[in-house]
Amino acid sequence: MSTTGGLPRAVERAHATGCKTLQIFTKSGRQWRARPLPKPEIDKFRQLSAELDVQPAIAHASYLINLGSPDNALQDKSRNALGEELDRAEALGLLGLVLHPGSYTTTSEEEGLARIAEGIVAVLSGRQNYRTTLLLEHTAGQGTNLGYTFEQLGIIITEAERNSAPRIGACLDTCHLLAAGYDLSSDAAYAKTMTEFDRHVGIDRLRAIHLNDSEHPLASRKDRHAHIGRGHVGLSAFRRLLTDPRLQSIPMVLETPKTQTKNPSGKMTAIDVDPMDLENLRTLRELLET
Repeated sequence: MSTTGGLPRAVERAHATGCKTLQIFTKSGRQWRARPLPKPEIDKFRQLSAELDVQPAIAHASYLINLGSPDNALQDKSRNALGEELDRAEALGLLGLVLHPGSYTTTSEEEGLARIAEGIVAVLSGRQNYRTTLLLEHTAGQGTNLGYTFEQLGIIITEAERNSAPRIGACLDTCHLLAAGYDLSSDAAYAKTMTEFDRHVGIDRLRAIHLNDSEHPLASRKDRHAHIGRGHVGLSAFRRLLTDPRLQSIPMVLETPKTQTKNPSGKMTAIDVDPMDLENLRTLRELLET
């Protein structure tokens, strides 16, 4: 949900849309700079989340962060930015902060994975008692991005926690799963994918799920989200996720394309509702009912 007008507005928009949970950016996802969060804004966000029962909520970290970069200056900048985002998420009482692990760029996957684990340890070492959990998101595997296999996520987590990082969680994305080659199209394929995830990462680490259809087919390595039922993931795959008893307590959020961001006056208000958000939610809830 958009945070235009202040973070509490995202809670109001989610409630107006009929959501029971939401994901936000606590700062621009495409800028390094972050405005300070005033205490009244933090307090209002927490108050509305409880009053409107839109919780738990999660945040997504900036796309600029790359803990896998071999560039020392970018590595330092990324660590500082991640630390700041974790501080903001903790202040807001969020369940987790979703992070794309990073890219190895001009080096190797092995070196990139090691740098990501080192970066996580450096950032989390002074935040051992935070309630907000760092959630590594499984990626689609485009370019030199890491985290597109469950094995890679497992390597990062194992190495970071071996070096005293607090427990790390995971986030799955249905579009990314398909793009990276993980099949959800049949009961057998879904079971195999989830067994592999449990073996390398652990079902108990799964703390959030992004529900997105995909414009591209299995193993495309392309991250292009589509509306539910209008892509290659397939409605049956969403039904399997939604009805999996192991996942019933896990927040699931949409990252599908927006069609409406402003009202006719040109200003975004607390009650603007995107019609495609409503349609996607309706489709998912119908899958549960049937």
